[in-house]
Amino acid sequence: MVQSSQEQGASTGAHLEVATLAGGCFWCLEAVFDDLKGVVDVVSGYTGGHVRHPSYRQVCTGTTGHAEAVQITFDPSQITYRELLEVFFSIHDPTTLNRQGADVGTQYRSAIFYHTAEQKTIAETVMAELQAENPWGRPIVTELAPMEVFFPAEDYHQEYFARNPEQGYCRVVIAPKLEKFRHTFMNRLKG
Repeated sequence: MVQSSQEQGASTGAHLEVATLAGGCFWCLEAVFDDLKGVVDVVSGYTGGHVRHPSYRQVCTGTTGHAEAVQITFDPSQITYRELLEVFFSIHDPTTLNRQGADVGTQYRSAIFYHTAEQKTIAETVMAELQAENPWGRPIVTELAPMEVFFPAEDYHQEYFARNPEQGYCRVVIAPKLEKFRHTFMNRLKG
């Protein structure tokens, strides 16, 4: 029997929290966040749309309103929500509306779906700081919205990079992003 993240937290004595982020293809986000210390679980899925239980095929049409997203269960005593957002903003371009690289459509938008008022405040602060620094030379267009419903993606999307490292998209897009992330955040990686 598989334990839920809350059950895992209860068995280890840890208080766990959840973050939901969208920044292009969920395969990329999942591969990165899986590597972080303090991250207990990462699930690829869909949120922010108007269709109940959408399929990948439906989401790809761009008509459901969903974003490809990851739901991250984490231990805040090991990694903070702010640190998750720092990683998030370093691994995608938050200045391109409805696109990441060659992936185009509302399903690839940059978005933070906050679960609590505290998460919203932290996200607003991080985004304001980044906008003031303006490392991209363009305004941030990341959507900030309350978390409503998250629909896990089909099983074949879960742990996609880990199971398909030789697939073309994985080699060309995800592997270089993951390598850059691992170099930049070496001290935050799982053992």
